[in-house]
Amino acid sequence: MDAEEKQRFAALARAVAERRDQEAFTVLFDYFAPRLKSWLLRQRMSSGEAEELVQEVMIVLWHKAELYDPARSSLSTWLFRIARNRRIDLQRRAKARTLDQADPALQPVAESGADEILVNDDRDAHIRAAVSRLPEEQREMLRAAFFLGQSHSQIAEATGLPLGTVKSRIRLAFGKLRKVLEAEGA
Repeated sequence: MDAEEKQRFAALARAVAERRDQEAFTVLFDYFAPRLKSWLLRQRMSSGEAEELVQEVMIVLWHKAELYDPARSSLSTWLFRIARNRRIDLQRRAKARTLDQADPALQPVAESGADEILVNDDRDAHIRAAVSRLPEEQREMLRAAFFLGQSHSQIAEATGLPLGTVKSRIRLAFGKLRKVLEAEGA
């Protein structure tokens, strides 16, 4: 690009900045858009992404042409720098959004059928009944550990019991629950 062409582009950018001159913008778009797209394709962007990014760069030219300073750089340098920075931003956002599609947490939960809901309700009722037959201290340990989410150490601290006693009571409660549920066939 020779000095005369640089001055011409600078004058066109000034016309866009000062008067929103659509003809000047069209000349700049027709000249720079294909060059920007070609450069972005060489940067390993897909054609669609490159076209979108070119549109963004040209929108910046339309809305912020007054920020272009011909004393600091050519219009070409200014536009390609904007394209480069937008491409880098796009790559960073893409890295941040990368999700593992195989992650079980992202898989839809299968809806329960009516028969499964009834079986689960029956099982829950059997478990509630079995838990209600446990001694009070064992019931409290199970409630703290499984419904309140407390660790064995937290339960020991809250009750003032030794950690070994807390663990023993929980283990005994599980043993009794297992026997009751096996006897009922649940």
